[in-house]
Amino acid sequence: MYQPKKIIVVTGHFGSGKTNFSAALALSLAAEGKKVTVVDFDLVNPYFRTADFREAFEKRGITLRAPDYANTNVDIPSVQFDLGGLAAGEGHLIIDVGGDEDGAVALGRYSHVLNSYAETNELDMLAVVSFRRYLTRSAEEAAAYLRGIERASRMKLTHLVNNTNLGMETEAAMIAESLPLCEALSEQMQLPVACVTVPDFVEPPAEIPADLVMRVPVLVRLPWMPKSDAIS
Repeated sequence: MYQPKKIIVVTGHFGSGKTNFSAALALSLAAEGKKVTVVDFDLVNPYFRTADFREAFEKRGITLRAPDYANTNVDIPSVQFDLGGLAAGEGHLIIDVGGDEDGAVALGRYSHVLNSYAETNELDMLAVVSFRRYLTRSAEEAAAYLRGIERASRMKLTHLVNNTNLGMETEAAMIAESLPLCEALSEQMQLPVACVTVPDFVEPPAEIPADLVMRVPVLVRLPWMPKSDAIS
């Protein structure tokens, strides 16, 4: 079973489900009684969707730090927090990074700080991959994309997260179909698989080893859909 380090950097392609995964991981750690801070570091998309969970996080003692103007129509966000100071604080720090190389470039400004934690084995950099998304439908496509993120961020990925899904339309069969692709990606990049996410309304496919299954609620939903009970 994957055991999160002190600092967890969550990255991947736009639409891979990074925000849903980051929020689900934060809620899971908080439920275990752990102190958790989530940093919404998407400086590209003007809609900082991790910030949608502020109220739910507060109820569970999770600290959320987001750029100024999050959830507004202002196009240029302003980072007004000390990422190095947050990294040095107590508990787990989850950093939800923007889903393209521009987002990784923004993260690269702090690579000297974050890489110091990688050197002491206190940091994981997770690549969230959905093989149902554009530019990551094959192991080769995903590997090329993820290597671009490594170059832009000046950091090294440590694990893969197989987050193949179609939101509320996810079925067990599509998760099972993604397993060989994830295995091939793992071999190409020499990265272990931290977990395979399975929405909480889907029965985990028998092909997934039990210690790799991570049950997750679907937290990020379209505007007309009801909120998940997990954040109500």
